[in-house]
Amino acid sequence: MSTLRIYEESGGPPRSEYTDFASIASALKHIGVQFERWEAAHALEPDASQETVIAAYQASVDRLMDDYGFQSVDVVSLTPDHPKRQALRDQFLQEHIHDDFEVRFFVDGSGLFYIRAGGKVYATLCERGDLISVPANTTHWFDMGERPRFKCIRLFTTTDGWVAKFTGDPIAERFPRMDE
Repeated sequence: MSTLRIYEESGGPPRSEYTDFASIASALKHIGVQFERWEAAHALEPDASQETVIAAYQASVDRLMDDYGFQSVDVVSLTPDHPKRQALRDQFLQEHIHDDFEVRFFVDGSGLFYIRAGGKVYATLCERGDLISVPANTTHWFDMGERPRFKCIRLFTTTDGWVAKFTGDPIAERFPRMDE
């Protein structure tokens, strides 16, 4: 089940928690984040290739590319046996921004996005069927858990994709991780 927990930027227990789609989407809309629920209806093998995943959702990918002028698309996928999972988790847990907005459609599994805005931290657990779009230059980080299992389609407005610019702020250390 998708959830949203809103914390004060200083840490502590969550001030609000939502589990229904409409409340999550409404709360995120206030900070410019789009949260949509799509139907992830295509069954994919755990080792499905990037081409297979994109082909399964080609109509939706094409619509997003037309709507937003995306230039490229890829698939990010991690499983608990990935040899670099801890290094990747450590990297994603660092607060960062991108010059481009970040769009992810979870076709399988789950991951936890933390978005810092207006003195608060919005921790959004995204699951299969969720699409989240984080605006450009919005501070955020991502936790995939100790045993990651997710497959996401990502779209970019440049052919090179986006590059993370790390803030150096250790804020992520003040908030519960995905497994807590």
